[in-house]
Amino acid sequence: MKPLIFIDGEAGTTGLQIHSRLNGRTDIELLQLPYADRKDPVKRAEALNTCDVAILCLPDDAAVEAVSFIENPKVRVLDPSSAHRTTLGWVYGLPELTAGQADIITTAKRVSNPGCYPTGAIALLRPLTEAGVVPKDYPVNVHAISGYSGSGKSLIDAYEIPDHPQHTDAPYRGYGLNLNHKHVPEMMAEALLEHRPIFTPGYGKYRQGIVLYVPLHLRLLPAGASVQQIHACLSNHYADSEFIKVVPLDQVKTVTQLDPEYLNDTNRLDIYVFSDEKSGQVLLAAVYDNLGKGASGAAVQNLNLMLNGQA
Repeated sequence: MKPLIFIDGEAGTTGLQIHSRLNGRTDIELLQLPYADRKDPVKRAEALNTCDVAILCLPDDAAVEAVSFIENPKVRVLDPSSAHRTTLGWVYGLPELTAGQADIITTAKRVSNPGCYPTGAIALLRPLTEAGVVPKDYPVNVHAISGYSGSGKSLIDAYEIPDHPQHTDAPYRGYGLNLNHKHVPEMMAEALLEHRPIFTPGYGKYRQGIVLYVPLHLRLLPAGASVQQIHACLSNHYADSEFIKVVPLDQVKTVTQLDPEYLNDTNRLDIYVFSDEKSGQVLLAAVYDNLGKGASGAAVQNLNLMLNGQA
């Protein structure tokens, strides 16, 4: 029999994207509730206990509630919400995180999909902290600009519906100014950081795509640290990755701008290592789609691993 997949919350931004990526596949079967039943707890519980894999495209509280509905021990869960990303017993769903992570996801009963911003920050930092190239107590700063779809349906509608009560054409919105964004614990845990990073996110006037930056000072790194060492560490870590690419240094030298949209509708993430060796400054950058590798693309990658061990 084909694996039965239930997307709880398929009408949301991420749920629609996942459904679109899965629709038409012949190796799985999608379980869908009639529109009138989608918020019925009894119908949802029945679907959650009938499927082989439940994908929870829900607000955090609703995702926790959905897990509480599951009594069938055979049901596996993939949660794109932020409810379980640092919860004991859940596997972090970034297959490229470290050696063997994809294998762990393949056999896991509970997988938590990474957040859009942490995907880039952790992809840049984890190989370096794990190898000791960047100290785990480094004072990390993360700055990112996302398309407005990262905020969900309310901000999408505010930008895209001209007569919306909160319609806006704002070219840029910085937020998270209380330095207590919900993604920070996730970044800290999975990037192996001993101190909270300062995270400054923002939305731009475009629908989707992220540019994320992590600056480094060579003088604060272990003796002998260099741009070449940093680049080599990242390149070695992702050498066999299908979806994450480290741009060669000679190509980076010709890059003067980064377009946040060029990887839209893919599950790819590109890493750049910029530098000014005279000042000893390095700028790590990641470009990816917040709805792709940052959400639905990563979810489908994890689902594929859970079903057949291949992304």
